[in-house]
Amino acid sequence: MLSVRVSPATSAALVNPAPAAAPENARNRLFAGMSSGNRRSIKLQASKGAPPKEMDSGSLTGVVFEPFAEVKHQLTQVPETSSVSFARQRFAPRCEAAINDQINVEYNVSYVYHAMFGYFDRDNVGLPGMARYFKEASEEERGHAEKFMKYQNLRGGKVVLHSILGPSITEFDHAEKGDALYAMELALALEKLTNDKLLALHKVAVDHDDVQMQDFIESEFLGEQVESIKKISVYVSQLRRIGKGHAVYHFDRSLHDGEN
Repeated sequence: MLSVRVSPATSAALVNPAPAAAPENARNRLFAGMSSGNRRSIKLQASKGAPPKEMDSGSLTGVVFEPFAEVKHQLTQVPETSSVSFARQRFAPRCEAAINDQINVEYNVSYVYHAMFGYFDRDNVGLPGMARYFKEASEEERGHAEKFMKYQNLRGGKVVLHSILGPSITEFDHAEKGDALYAMELALALEKLTNDKLLALHKVAVDHDDVQMQDFIESEFLGEQVESIKKISVYVSQLRRIGKGHAVYHFDRSLHDGEN
């Protein structure tokens, strides 16, 4: 019979075999869904003998919002009486006063345009196109005043109307220029003055870091104002070309029919 001699080391290995190594693909599946930062963190903890820690969502985003804790200060700002606006927030008294001043500017310009409408609508002046144009201009300026009034209430301010002065000029005829050109030049000066007032109002908003008020003025007024200046400037140029004669009648008809 053939006998096989086994060494003591081999005999021990046969009796107590070594545990099988974890398959490589199992480890890959474990780490597949993790970011590289989390894998490094787990490996580092494992090397120190500590179990992996559960990741905290707040530490990942860096944003922790506690509404009931943070709202306490705002809650103390809510007025106790209805005599004060509940909506007011970050609205400086100087901004409130400046808006009331601009309301007065818009109403005064509207008043002048209405006086021009009254002049050109006369039977002995007979320029219905000019009358219509200035009537619409008056309504537009009054609409601007109301828009500022609504914004004042939106921000929690109080509308305070100031006195409106009657126009110092009610007769718009001019010996050299004629009434149509003279009225259009006056309208151009009024639009430029209004633009200056709007820019001054915008500066008040900038000085008081009122971004919402700045956006309101920019989006609702400034673009429209420069367009009006350009439009009236063209009218002035046309009226200077045609003079005071019969051509003014044709210019007036184009205004009345909406061709200009």
